[in-house]
Amino acid sequence: MHRGVSSLLAALAATAMLAGCAGAAGLDGDLADDWPAMAAPGPFTPAAGVCHEADFADVVTLAAYAPVDCAAPHRVETVHVGAFPAERPAPPPGGSAELRGAFAECDTRASGHVGDDWRAGRLRLAVALPSGPGWAAGARWYRCDLTEVSTVEAAATVVVRTGSLRDALRGPSPLRLGCQQARADGGSVRTLLPVDCATRHDVEFVGVWRAPDRPYPTRPADWAPLYAGCRSVLGRYVGVPEDAALRFRSGVVVRPPGAGRWRVGDRGVRCYLWLDDRSVTGSLRGAGPAALPVRKR
Repeated sequence: MHRGVSSLLAALAATAMLAGCAGAAGLDGDLADDWPAMAAPGPFTPAAGVCHEADFADVVTLAAYAPVDCAAPHRVETVHVGAFPAERPAPPPGGSAELRGAFAECDTRASGHVGDDWRAGRLRLAVALPSGPGWAAGARWYRCDLTEVSTVEAAATVVVRTGSLRDALRGPSPLRLGCQQARADGGSVRTLLPVDCATRHDVEFVGVWRAPDRPYPTRPADWAPLYAGCRSVLGRYVGVPEDAALRFRSGVVVRPPGAGRWRVGDRGVRCYLWLDDRSVTGSLRGAGPAALPVRKR
């Protein structure tokens, strides 16, 4: 009997405690309804401002996503992550207006990230998209990835680097394109080899010309606007008149993006002056007409 009374008193005390808790401010006695509802799971979206040990891939899956701090050795740096319209049913194909728009946004973001047109350095920009299953799950992102390369010529290889590319071209930098030595064959330049401007050289990077949105050049007539555009860039770089005599002051080397990159929206053409009759020491930036006279033949 004594044990039963004790049990009853304990039960009454517990009930009183619960009632007291229910009467406290902000509590209602229901211990289950005070937890916030968990957010519904959403599609995977990669982060910007991180780096990746693996080489660039056009398609990124969740399983392959393994970002690292940019202070660690890496091959790729993500400078921006944008988004396609949510209602788009499938990833945009190469050559589509949507993919060209994504590249244009990445182009602007990448140049802002490094502090100058990224093409002024040994850099490559590319756009990565979600996988098919990722797109079906709701992913609509595109990733803007920058990579350091050994050269901007055809034989480029990816450089494993440490440190972010942020502001890498805002001032003097070993990444910057500068003076070059041409390897010519049959009157045309085949390869450009970087050299110190203090040594004798016959080529210098002068800037980037933005080509209009036209088909990729395949015929000689298609290349004429690219040469004219680069001559204009050359004239401003050296400080000589952009007139009919400009073509007699210097040759020009034109390096457009490849056909595949052109198709996704890259229209940045790298331009170089070429002294096909002599070599110089020092940069010709701002050197004026005396440094680049009109040749008589």
